[in-house]
Amino acid sequence: MKTRIVVMAAGKGTRMNSDIVKVLTPLRGKPVILHLLESVEKSKIDSRPIVIVGYQAEEVKKVLGDKYEYVLQKEQLGTGHAVICTQGAVDKSVDNVIVLNGDVPLTKPETIKRLKESHESNDSPITIATGKVENYEDWRKSFYSFGRIVRNINGDIDAIIEKKDASEEQLKIMEINPALYCFNTSWLWENLKKLNKNNAAEEYYLTDLIHIAIENGEMINSINIDPLECVGVNTLEDLHLAENLIKKI
Repeated sequence: MKTRIVVMAAGKGTRMNSDIVKVLTPLRGKPVILHLLESVEKSKIDSRPIVIVGYQAEEVKKVLGDKYEYVLQKEQLGTGHAVICTQGAVDKSVDNVIVLNGDVPLTKPETIKRLKESHESNDSPITIATGKVENYEDWRKSFYSFGRIVRNINGDIDAIIEKKDASEEQLKIMEINPALYCFNTSWLWENLKKLNKNNAAEEYYLTDLIHIAIENGEMINSINIDPLECVGVNTLEDLHLAENLIKKI
């Protein structure tokens, strides 16, 4: 099956309190996003991944070079909108699209391959990676801001609830969403049209595709990954954490 990889890198990253766009923040001598892109390259799934740029787009392109295909998200209207912007860059012959966040630097190539293989071996339109933590203390406290994986009594995924929209009970859930997805391409384009901004952030959430699939009676496939691979760089504290954890990966 033919698979394209899309990496989201359009956000400013206001919590970093820096003039540098978040994905170009140095981590162990190279930009955060390059750690992920090196894993993408080693996975050998897509020889020319798509990078979604927005804030400081030209600077990101200059630093990363011509190994990637770039798509511009002119307005930052959410993760769902970012992926909509890539439709013209994905050929109709592509079976599946993997979507990754450019600020999650510790993802292993083996994990990206496992996501693809798991997706290809089942009939679900969506496969997601999830991480399970024992608590939100110590180095895991940054995960408290992540979306939560809500499962039903049978253990099937019912929803992904963003932290901003979660109830007190949902915030106690210890399974988190690190934002690694694989979608059936035709299903993705058809259902992205159904997204709306009826949420606390007034953005088009990519995670709302989970709700749409479930409403259509479709199952969500998932793989579990090491919480270390879920670490995102959104604050200076996250950056220091990633610098310490990268030795363990």
